[in-house]
Amino acid sequence: MSTTTTNILPGRYCNSLTEYSRFVTREVFIGDLAMGGNNPIRIQSMTTTDTMDTIGTVEQSIRMIEAGCELVRITAPSIKEAQNLAEIKKELRNRGYNTPLVADIHFTPNAAEVAARIVEKVRVNPGNYADKKKFDQIDYTDLEYKAELERIYQKFAPLVKICKEYGTAMRIGTNHGSLSDRIMSRYGDTPHGMVESAMEFMRMCEALNYHNLVISMKSSNPQVMVQAYRLLVETMVAEGMNYPLHLGVTEAGDGEDGRIKSAVGIGTLLEDGLGDTVRVSLTEEPEAEAPVARALVERYSQRLKGESPKDGKSESIKVSPTGGDLEGAHSPYEYKKRQTYEANAFIGGHMVPRVVVDLSKANLKDPAILNDAGYIYSPLLDKYNMGEQSVDFVYFADELPSFNLPGNLKQLYNYATWQKLTTKTLCHPVFTLQEFLGDVNRSSALNLVRIKPADIESEAFGSLPFNNSLVFVLETDALHGMADQRAFFFKMEELGLEVPVIIKRSYALESESPEVGKSERVGSATLLQLYSATDLGALLVDGFGDGIWIDAPEVDVKTITSTAFGILQATRSRISKTEYISCPSCGRTLFDLMITTQMIRSRTSHLKGLKIGIMGCIVNGPGEMADADYGYVGAGVDKITLYRGKEAVKKNISSANALDELIGIIKDDGNWIEPVVD
Repeated sequence: MSTTTTNILPGRYCNSLTEYSRFVTREVFIGDLAMGGNNPIRIQSMTTTDTMDTIGTVEQSIRMIEAGCELVRITAPSIKEAQNLAEIKKELRNRGYNTPLVADIHFTPNAAEVAARIVEKVRVNPGNYADKKKFDQIDYTDLEYKAELERIYQKFAPLVKICKEYGTAMRIGTNHGSLSDRIMSRYGDTPHGMVESAMEFMRMCEALNYHNLVISMKSSNPQVMVQAYRLLVETMVAEGMNYPLHLGVTEAGDGEDGRIKSAVGIGTLLEDGLGDTVRVSLTEEPEAEAPVARALVERYSQRLKGESPKDGKSESIKVSPTGGDLEGAHSPYEYKKRQTYEANAFIGGHMVPRVVVDLSKANLKDPAILNDAGYIYSPLLDKYNMGEQSVDFVYFADELPSFNLPGNLKQLYNYATWQKLTTKTLCHPVFTLQEFLGDVNRSSALNLVRIKPADIESEAFGSLPFNNSLVFVLETDALHGMADQRAFFFKMEELGLEVPVIIKRSYALESESPEVGKSERVGSATLLQLYSATDLGALLVDGFGDGIWIDAPEVDVKTITSTAFGILQATRSRISKTEYISCPSCGRTLFDLMITTQMIRSRTSHLKGLKIGIMGCIVNGPGEMADADYGYVGAGVDKITLYRGKEAVKKNISSANALDELIGIIKDDGNWIEPVVD
């Protein structure tokens, strides 16, 4: 075990904001598996079987291991499950699998103390290990708060001593939705509260000279998660700590939504060089999680520590520390949308981020090509119907469609083609920087200029005629493209420029280029979801970007469109559909979570803007749903409790009637709309 110093600066949460540099943490061991330091980023997942089902758990664990898991986590809600971990471990070892096991503990210190003598690692949640979560608001005096910490210490210290004796590692895993009443009363439902919840337990471990720790800050809201991890790193470093980080977005959901939301949270932090182990929480079979996590992590094997973007960037970036006392500086610990002017009353300012798709290679004789861009064409009526995910701009490059377009769809053409158009209504030019500076006929409404981050230092950039019709299309070919583009936004803020920016990223997903690499475990559509959600989401969660443009010639337009809107939804930048906060299931789950999630989705997916939590058990119920509007929570065999926010409004009702009851509550609140039948 070793401690490695870092070069992190005060007011920073990573080594560099403008080049890739992995934050080196303390090396710890989970059994024989080294984590942190300069070791690879480890992949893990969690079983969904009943822990008392030894063979079922063993066989699922083997599927997870063969899918790429380097650690297997198993729930131990009580002493009997903790004791049965010995049988599971024995059977795995007999079958030739030596993968370290992690016991997941909630509420029960006794179970943790049993498990710590058996498995290689235990996970405890400081919000409910020895603390209370009854949704009580209590004003603690400093003496009362100190007394509560002493009480927790007395319950926690025995586990630490057992871990020291047996060489067992520990994850201190804070969850946004399960902060204790004590933390909530003093710090609120905030990233600061999440960090302090973990730091209290970490300080106790350090006082007991125990350092075999891994730390996590999970939330179902990627924005909150990112802010909490950043603040954790800064706080740790300030107190002389650098423990490994376990990254994950809790209750991410299933399918495309789960992958995009996970990538926004996990990928944003990986881009900053943070993270030593990853778990992607999907409402799917656990063996489906490892390939997704691996695809996220493998991307960084090409990025050596200290490698700069191609055009190089200095570190003269103003970053606000936790106090936010640098006027005009970017703060990584709170969301603030970059201030821009509103161009053409359509993009920038207070407008939601816009979506651009490229249709220049499509069959421009067929109006049905717009279906995949969210404009559904009816040949019978010869008209278009817009959906909630209808794009805002279509780029035709130098091609001209031979059919009538929807009356509210803006078209983009390369400048040379645009100037030849006889009718320019809703048509806007896309310039190169040099074209825009020439003697040209610019649009009076909207001019898009393609630019790379390095251009901001050029003489040409300084010659730009800035006015409220100008919008930048920001491109990059740097290996560490997100940081390259982020440096551009920092420079724009430093110069006081309020030009709206459309962030464009291009992907050659089937190539063997070092920028993208290739994973044979997931398809091109999934890679696009993961990479673009990382690259674009990392900027959007910090308030950068007035539009997004995903260019991926190998992926169909429908996938590109849904991915773009999924990224905006995950970053809370633009809501276009119902959001489901769905736990990944585990041995505590009391119903088939995947089937139930799909059933709820099938009847509520038209309720744009609502957040519905679907939780397998009371452990992941009222707390971890966090900011859900409504909740569907397993309360026992065939029993469901329904929530409005964090209030249980119907308890222990039959699962056969639960969805109808949930819809009834939504209707009573005036939040129901009837679905449109085609």
